[in-house]
Amino acid sequence: MRATPLALCLVLSACRTMPTPSPTPVAPALEQRFTAWEARGPSGDAAHRARLSALVEALRRERSRGGSLDVVFVCTHNSRRSHMAQLLGAVAARRANVAARTFSAGTEATAFNPRAVAALVRAGFDMPPADGPNPRYQVRWSPTAPPLEAFSKALGDPSLPSAGFVAVMTCTQADAACPLVKGAVARVAVPYEDPKVADGTPAEAGRYDERVEQLGRDLAWVFREVAREGDGRRGEGRRHPPAAAAGASRVVRKMTLATVK
Repeated sequence: MRATPLALCLVLSACRTMPTPSPTPVAPALEQRFTAWEARGPSGDAAHRARLSALVEALRRERSRGGSLDVVFVCTHNSRRSHMAQLLGAVAARRANVAARTFSAGTEATAFNPRAVAALVRAGFDMPPADGPNPRYQVRWSPTAPPLEAFSKALGDPSLPSAGFVAVMTCTQADAACPLVKGAVARVAVPYEDPKVADGTPAEAGRYDERVEQLGRDLAWVFREVAREGDGRRGEGRRHPPAAAAGASRVVRKMTLATVK
């Protein structure tokens, strides 16, 4: 039977208004944290926010090429900040509906520090105990998604992408030790203070919680901005001052690009 113009119009209208797939549901306690972090926007001064903007530009550029968007967060021992960034980044990407895989690595392997594990559990991640000198944690952030595995590893580990990834240097030591990251298409330095400075003091738990919150705020904003580019709404809802956007262009010009040769 031949379709009438009205029927075709209704079909086309339904296709245009069909909702996009919703992001994977996040565990309620973790979702509550991210909602609050997102409302506050990214942390830091104009210089720090310019680095975040440089990261957004690097991720947008890689995402525009199609295929998998892989992000490797790097710190010296892969024990605290890089793990926090990997796990928080994974949730931030899923909440923003950005298809991305997040990883963490160090210039050397040690173990996922139990203080960092405890801080992430307080934030809402489910991380059952794991044994061994370098425990492999099965980390749950969603009631429906498979767990993420987290353990300490050095750059070049077989579990990491070997090429085509964006490297994010989360500490100044790793930034200095790795001026080039083999296989990375872009290398962006966004350093954070090491919560280790408070180990063994009354401020210990608070300092780790602060770092989780800072990374959560920043990565929620970063992946929302990456998603806006894909939605054709670049620049909407920016929460950093104009000075940060101007600084971002300077950071991008200075950013070290490590290309596969």
